[in-house]
Amino acid sequence: MNGHLRFFGYGSLVNLATHDYPDARPARLRGWRRVWRHTSLRPAAFLSVEPCDATVIDGVIAAVPGADWAALDLRERAYARRDVSHLVDHDGDRGETAVYQVEEGHLAAPTLTHPVYLSYLDVVVQGFLHTLGQAAVERFFETTHGWDAPILMDRAAPRYPRHQRLTPAEVALVDDWLRQIGARVVEPDDSPLAPAD
Repeated sequence: MNGHLRFFGYGSLVNLATHDYPDARPARLRGWRRVWRHTSLRPAAFLSVEPCDATVIDGVIAAVPGADWAALDLRERAYARRDVSHLVDHDGDRGETAVYQVEEGHLAAPTLTHPVYLSYLDVVVQGFLHTLGQAAVERFFETTHGWDAPILMDRAAPRYPRHQRLTPAEVALVDDWLRQIGARVVEPDDSPLAPAD
């Protein structure tokens, strides 16, 4: 897939404060859905995607300068690139586009040992809010599967390496959605954590 010129970001890559890839713009991906997944190659659960004919998800596309995927592949380790060029809609020029998906051989369900970091979810929601707007935050929670995953309350000592500072309003937005979906938020003392990234 070295010929791909763009990626479709659907999680933390939507938060433009976490990267400097050029020409980032809103986009939608047809035929895939977001899902929380743990991979044996990482200590926590992160977002992945899986085929789903009935779903369209919001995100961003951005250019990969010189088609040099090395830095992005490192950031997205444990993921494989999939060609979704014909499934991405946006207002720019058409081009080859890849999405990252956790590789099948490394998939596992999130657990107390491998929870979702709240510091990661905060980054994702902040990115959707700033880049795509309030309605996209709602669609994010509604179209993401696997909310039975435990979510580690790590804001006091963020374990996600690209964590961002949230405003009080952003914190309230995330927390309100977690209450609405009935998410299970656990304290660090209640989670036998794997080593951090």
